[in-house]
Amino acid sequence: MALEFVPDAVLFDMDGLMLDSEQAMLETWREAAVAENLAAGDEVWLAMVGMHDRASLAHLSGHFGAEAAARLRDASYRLYDERVAAGLPRKRGLLELLDLLDAHRVPKAVATSTQRPRALAKLAASGLIDRFDAIVAGSDVEHPKPAPDIYLLAARELGVDVRRCVVLEDSEPGVRAALAAGATPIQVPDLVAPGEELRAFGHRIVASLEQAHGLLERALAQGAAEAG
Repeated sequence: MALEFVPDAVLFDMDGLMLDSEQAMLETWREAAVAENLAAGDEVWLAMVGMHDRASLAHLSGHFGAEAAARLRDASYRLYDERVAAGLPRKRGLLELLDLLDAHRVPKAVATSTQRPRALAKLAASGLIDRFDAIVAGSDVEHPKPAPDIYLLAARELGVDVRRCVVLEDSEPGVRAALAAGATPIQVPDLVAPGEELRAFGHRIVASLEQAHGLLERALAQGAAEAG
């Protein structure tokens, strides 16, 4: 599982990876569905983990119809924005990982499917917006995850070769996007465990950001030792 190279940059997903936002979103979908008198099990909401906005709306429309889906989305987003404004909890081990990368002068970027205004609001409210060298959002690319566009753009923003980047992701669309871009993903699953089809790619899967920290720390230490 060890990394075979010292990354030139690390690219971070945001929701479910850095922020405990997937649980918050799950709860707001439930609340909004009750308010709109719509019934669905959690599998409907969990299927949207890692989806971009258009795909999520299409998914909901398939269950409830276009009009009800739009009302449900709007109600959920209003509830969710209240939580965002209060500041979503950071994942355990995140700050220590960012400190490690800072100590080794490894550039960092956020690459999130979330639209830019909401992404910036989340990062600002959670005290993370100044910890990154670049922020790339879903609204900055034509093709969202699982297309590689967002990770290709994040690498360009940092001025590095995407093939020399480590990507930290929690969801299947994000892992597929990283692999399609030619980057090296480390998956830290959140609410949805990776299925057999995804595991067949053979990418690194860890239980926490602390474990991801360990992988990167060893690679960086080895690189520093080899450099002199």
